[in-house]
Order: sequence, then structure tokens, then C-alpha cells
Amino acid sequence: MGWTRGPGRYMSSRRGVEHLASYRRCVERIRSSWPAFLEARALRLEEARRHRAAEKVAENIVEDLFTKVLDWSLADLNHQIEGADILLTKHGIKYLLIETKRPGGLAWHRRAVEKALDQARQYAAEQRVRCIAVSDGFMLYAADLVAGGLRDRAFVSLAQQEPPLDLWWLSVHGIYRERPDTQGAELHLLPPSPVEREEREEGVEEAALLHPKYGLPARCFAYVGHAARPATASPMEASMRNAYPRPSRPSSATTAERRSPGFPKRIRPWCCSGSPGRPPAWGACRFRRPARRPSTGS
Repeated sequence: MGWTRGPGRYMSSRRGVEHLASYRRCVERIRSSWPAFLEARALRLEEARRHRAAEKVAENIVEDLFTKVLDWSLADLNHQIEGADILLTKHGIKYLLIETKRPGGLAWHRRAVEKALDQARQYAAEQRVRCIAVSDGFMLYAADLVAGGLRDRAFVSLAQQEPPLDLWWLSVHGIYRERPDTQGAELHLLPPSPVEREEREEGVEEAALLHPKYGLPARCFAYVGHAARPATASPMEASMRNAYPRPSRPSSATTAERRSPGFPKRIRPWCCSGSPGRPPAWGACRFRRPARRPSTGS
């Protein structure tokens, strides 16, 4: 029977972690506190239903998860440490770095998840943390940093009714242990809920066309045609342009037209033109400044 070494103890790879006292206590805590966590999470997401919520809502949900469902204390949470949203420490040791995004920003967007993971890996490399996690209040994915990539640690849907026992691998006594079996911890996107599926069928959610970079639906952007190309104008702009045509500008006169006898000449001021037989009054001109005499030094 093979043995794997953990920090300060040996445990059997065949027996796993089910026989650890810390595992049993954590599982009981998860099962008893999970319904209350779901209720608190639903209340926090009310802000997202009223208007677009910020990342702070997801941070509060993650704090409730680690302090009320798991066995971390509020003193173990550190916010905005060298750019990282949440950093879990115990006795001065950095165990887990968490990058949070706005609610719903990761659960159904693969590219957004990969971008958040790259951001968390950069922060973890700077702070020398070997475990990272990303969450948006709907899902939580954690992985260990290994040579050449990531090793799955846990993937949890924060909206499921059944208590996720895989959260033990993120607890105080499970975060420093290497998970031998990563089945069920792979990163994947969450399926849409029945309510979201009905909204998409009714046309409320136009998520079929997403922005290639930001992952936002098309209804979040406005169409603006090219000012020099009338063919790119929207139908509304074309109808307004036909209803209110732009007045045509008069063409500028050519040199031949200006020299013609019938072309109106520009009238000069009377003070500058003078009268027949009399030079113009130079000092009384309102349109010319009197010339200054150069000063002669003695």
C-alpha cells in the first residue's frame, strides 16, 4: 500500500481523506451552513437584478463562502494585496489567491475565465502563491500552479442545492494537501438555468452574438455609421436624412467671375478710400493702426 507525504504527517493514498477528523468536521459544517449561504447569496444578487452589479457583490459572496461555509476566519482574509482581490493567509503563510469578477461575468464565458486565470497567475507569481481561484458569485474554480500549467483542485457551482463537499480541498486543513484525484474538478462552463433559457427563447437575452473581446451581448453596444459613407448609416439615420435634407452650399466664385464687370466689388471704408483729389486721412482711419515712429536714442 502506497503512502504519500503531507505537511507533518503521512496519510494513505488508498484510504484518502474521508477518515480524517478535519474532513468529517468540515463536511458537517458545509452541510449545515449551505442552506443559509444560498439565502444570503440570493439577497446579495438582488443588486445584480436591479442594475449591473460591481465586483464587490462577488467578493461578498466569496467571503461568506470561506468564512461561514468553510472554516476560515475574517482575520485570514486580505483585500487588494498587490492587485489581488482576496488573499487567504494563515499564520503568515499565503495559501490561496482569489480573483473575483462581476456576477455572471465568468460562469458562461470561457474567454473571460481564461483572462481572469492569467491575471491571477500573474499576481500569484509575484507574491509566490501556489494556489489560485476565480469566482463571479455563480461559480468558483481553484487550481494549483505547477510547472507548465494548472492542476485542477476544485470546481463548484455556488447555485446548486446539494452541498458541494469538494470545498474541503479549499478549507484550512485541505488547501495545503495535494489532491490525488481531480475527477469533477475540471474547469467547465455552467449550463443556463431554466429562467435564463426561457428569457433567451422570448428574446429578452440576446446572448447569441457576443463581443469577441469583452464577451458582452450585442444589446450593450450602439451602431454608429461612418460619417463619410452614407451607405453605412442605420435605417433611422437614412430616414431622418431624407426627411430633413441638408441645405446645399453655394459654390465659390471663380477668378473669371470675380473679374467680370457685373460681379459686386468689395466696398472699402470711406476713411481709407478718401475723396477725389484728396488723400485718405491716415490718422483718422478706424481700420488701420497708426504707424509707430522708430525711437531714436540720444
